Amino acid sequence: MNSVEISNELKTLLAGDNIKEQLSVAELVEKATSRGEAILTVDGAVRANTGKYTGRSPKDKFMVEEDSSKENIDWGSVNRPISSEVFDALYTKVVNYLKEKEEIFVFKGFAGADEATRLSIRVVNEYAWHNLFAHNLFIRPTDEEAANHMADFTIVSAPTFHADPEVDGTQSETFIMVSLEKKIILIGGTEYAGEMKKSIFGIMNYLLPQQGILSMHCSANVGEKGDTALFFGLSGTGKTTLSADANRKLIGDDEHGWSDTGVFNIEGGCYAKTINLSAEKEPEIYNAIRFGTVLENVVVDEDTRIPDYDDETPTQNTRAAYPIDNIDNIVLPSVAGHPNTIIFLTADAFGVLPPISKLTKEQAMYHFLSGFTSKTPGTERGVVEPEPVFSTCFGSPFLPLPATVYAEMLGNKIDEHNVNVFLVNTGWTGGVFGTGKRMKLSYTRAMVNAAIEGTLNNVETVQDPFFGLAIPKAMDGIPADLLNPRDAWADKDAYDAKAKQLAGMFHENFKKFAKVSDDITTKGAPLV
Repeated sequence: MNSVEISNELKTLLAGDNIKEQLSVAELVEKATSRGEAILTVDGAVRANTGKYTGRSPKDKFMVEEDSSKENIDWGSVNRPISSEVFDALYTKVVNYLKEKEEIFVFKGFAGADEATRLSIRVVNEYAWHNLFAHNLFIRPTDEEAANHMADFTIVSAPTFHADPEVDGTQSETFIMVSLEKKIILIGGTEYAGEMKKSIFGIMNYLLPQQGILSMHCSANVGEKGDTALFFGLSGTGKTTLSADANRKLIGDDEHGWSDTGVFNIEGGCYAKTINLSAEKEPEIYNAIRFGTVLENVVVDEDTRIPDYDDETPTQNTRAAYPIDNIDNIVLPSVAGHPNTIIFLTADAFGVLPPISKLTKEQAMYHFLSGFTSKTPGTERGVVEPEPVFSTCFGSPFLPLPATVYAEMLGNKIDEHNVNVFLVNTGWTGGVFGTGKRMKLSYTRAMVNAAIEGTLNNVETVQDPFFGLAIPKAMDGIPADLLNPRDAWADKDAYDAKAKQLAGMFHENFKKFAKVSDDITTKGAPLV
């Protein structure tokens, strides 16, 4: 991608004596701890707290309304418009604010492991630990690449700069603003580092489809025979856990592109949840936390410096950010061929979706657009019974283009590469949350492995009467009464009522896709 001329304000900032560019991991660790931004844990990780913002601030995210891009953007609650005048004024304030700081940290790298289409990025940080986060999460350049680096996009992050909504035209003190024309992402008023990662993902979701590349919020792995699998799923569905397989190499755990040559990781690292993390349950993530890893909001014993991953006092959204090569079983560079199998993961707390079912192309596009899972009681304040969650394309907060752009690209690629698509329910069976039981991980792994190995491609199936899904009649090692969810319920009438209720929720949610083709709504939607 072509680099752009940077603004005079940014030129002046980057020419300052306070700029610390492309520091090593050890130097950034030293800076973060000596400046009081973070502490060192017993494992050598850097632990930082993000204050009152322990997650993203979607209501404070804006895109500048510009002539060159405004016709392409899907404006609404996700992509909120803001004027160039508001952006320019705040941008000038932030740059001038950073000029006065004793030290400013700059990382130069890339987004996208496919060198032909990668985005050159520059990250300008007020905090050393934020710069270490950027070093871990984005693709690190070679010395030669760093020397010749010309940024396509620049992140300017000033967490201690707080906007005045009445003066600056923001929603609150926090702001995440994107100017596609000026190639600037402006972040302030929040210390949550994940805003940087997801802002770049949003940029890639805008740029890649215009090059005929499908951008995807998914994990990916590849087998010894070169068979690639994609795993889509919202938080809590098992995306990271199921894609981490000792018999398959990880391509990436969160963001990917699918081009004419195959799949590539957008990132150079992993941003894993650590709540209740243990060596027994998730050894790959646990062992990846070492010197240079960034831990966000993890409680650490003041004396021993041992992390307590079970303590959710600050937040349930505790995180570890580390380079992907901290995982042993990976592909480097993070590229592979076209997918053979796509897995859509859902944690259905209503207990009515099958544990595994094969989808037609139309069903795949329907469930991709729906992006269904469930909130369960206890996960959020006020949630007292299962609530449906629909996140378009399994990543609606990060999609600048209309959702149908991504869905149509997915459908075309499924056709072109004859990809098998499965819907896997990692949620409840035998009843709703609180009555039924959570699907055993061992069963889910066995079903996912069977799908990837191709043993489910030609098995005898039965059609689910509510959602029209093709359910295998039998599978080795899986109890027969588990495959068809109705059989697992003691009260069949209760199952039927709950299935109809969920099907109705799907229909109601899908009304927002007015421009979707009739094939998807007639052949992909629930039958009732």
